[in-house]
Amino acid sequence: MSPAHESDSTSAAANSRRLFLTAGAGIAAGMLPTLISAQEQREPTMNSRPKCLFFDVNETLLDLDSMKASVAQALGGRPDLLPLWFTTMLQHSLVATVGDHYDDFGVIGAATLQMVARNEGIELTDEDAKQAISPIRSLPPHPDVKPALEQLKQAGYRIVTLTNSSQAGVDTQMKNAGLYDLFETRLSIEELQMFKPHSHVYKWAARKMKVPPEDCMLIAAHGWDIAGALWAGWRGAFVSRPGAQLYPLAKQPEIIEPDLQRVAAQLVQLGTDCCQ
Repeated sequence: MSPAHESDSTSAAANSRRLFLTAGAGIAAGMLPTLISAQEQREPTMNSRPKCLFFDVNETLLDLDSMKASVAQALGGRPDLLPLWFTTMLQHSLVATVGDHYDDFGVIGAATLQMVARNEGIELTDEDAKQAISPIRSLPPHPDVKPALEQLKQAGYRIVTLTNSSQAGVDTQMKNAGLYDLFETRLSIEELQMFKPHSHVYKWAARKMKVPPEDCMLIAAHGWDIAGALWAGWRGAFVSRPGAQLYPLAKQPEIIEPDLQRVAAQLVQLGTDCCQ
């Protein structure tokens, strides 16, 4: 091939590549608004209404003061040990989940109460530990809870529980608290036998209610629970009850309020576009 022909061939190839890249850029640019629009539709905002509200139960809905008193008494009158007991109970529920093992949350609660007692030199039998946490079945709701739930139900929201407690436990709790009929259903992780905040729990709950994860919202007073829900693709509303904190390494939920009535007020403002 002559140098002239070689030069013409190289130039033609370069022109072809330029045309291809230009056309590709044009196609990508044309698709970009569509892709962004689809992404914006998938990502929920405070302007859209969640299709199902999932409520944590203990501390979020129910006041634990009566159980805290009995647990403190079992620990030799040491209310300062209550946070240690709760975190030890949560830790070992997660140990069970990671270890592919399941025990009732109440059973774990009694066992970890004995662990804390032994570390403090306090004698506590199995029966004494179970008796100390037995008030959990008859806890009263926080004052803001029932009016908020009634307001959300009247506004057309689907509301359910999602708790680490057993099914019998949450059913009894809701009946004794006078909240049973306000919920469409009461979900317990007992059916799945994995504890929150494992992502499988939130995905399972969304499937149970036949709602896409991005249309589910968890309402809870536990930062670890909110973090788990957000990591699973849910939305979140944090009830910042005294002593409750969000996890700084997780995304912030779209609603943060000190009580449930203020959470409900924000949700009701989102209109009536709710799935039935």
